[in-house]
Amino acid sequence: MGGVAGWVAAARKVFMRVALLALNFPKTLYRPAVLFLALIVPAFGPSVSLAADAPAVPAPLSAAVDEYEDDNDPIEPLNRFIFEFNEFFYKIVLRPATEIYTLLVPPPVREAVGNVLDNLNAPVVLLNDILQGEGGRAWQTAQRFVVNSTIGIAGIMDLATEMDIPGHDEDFGQTLAVWGVGEGFYLVLPLFGPSSPRDGIGKLLVDPFVDPVNRIMEDEDGFLWTRVALKAVDEYGSVVDELDQIKKTSIDYYAAIRSMYRQKRQAEISNGAEADLPPILDLSFEYRPEEADRDEVGQEASKPRY
Repeated sequence: MGGVAGWVAAARKVFMRVALLALNFPKTLYRPAVLFLALIVPAFGPSVSLAADAPAVPAPLSAAVDEYEDDNDPIEPLNRFIFEFNEFFYKIVLRPATEIYTLLVPPPVREAVGNVLDNLNAPVVLLNDILQGEGGRAWQTAQRFVVNSTIGIAGIMDLATEMDIPGHDEDFGQTLAVWGVGEGFYLVLPLFGPSSPRDGIGKLLVDPFVDPVNRIMEDEDGFLWTRVALKAVDEYGSVVDELDQIKKTSIDYYAAIRSMYRQKRQAEISNGAEADLPPILDLSFEYRPEEADRDEVGQEASKPRY
């Protein structure tokens, strides 16, 4: 019994160390993340088609090949392993933290925290609006930032929404897609979940690097950790109930999340209606939390995001 307890304690220490490294991403994980993507993208990137030289294959095998190509998941065994690791981490770390946060912090305070985090991310959204040539959306983002930063008291109140200035999401992964860069293969990142080489580079490398808040507060580890931790618990709390339901009703939970992630990203890239986005946990340093009046984990009210 003591041996099992010791193993559990050791595993918890390992996972907490990984979590702390992730929270301190701007300083400690930037180079390893670049190296990881630099190694994995060429190794499993665009493949050369030999269809013209290959012999004809039976119809059942051909159908299986077509399904494999549609999934675009050439490293599925590795992805599934990381997916299970993430699920374990969410269960032992993120879910308890989210439940404690929801229990102890009143809904109005949680909403104010979410508003502030949204406002801090506005410069990143604005930059990507401009890079995508979306002048109208860039103007809306700039208006929201000015209004909420001033009369909204540093973003505590989302007065821009009350003034009928809608918000939206943008990241450099979407910008690369607008520029014609393909998503590449499906990729599950440790802790951060579903992604692709394009989105991993855009959302987890470029956006944090150009984020003026990260640059200004680069030496303030406490602030950076708190910002990422609050984003994580808010995001997880907003989707956990729906994810639990999907897990119960899906034959293959991994495949369901993979499919819904691609639907979500396609809708975001095409500036689709946010109401149509599936509930995918999408942790990143640029995530705009959907804070709301929630009395329990997972129940959320509608609120536009930057």
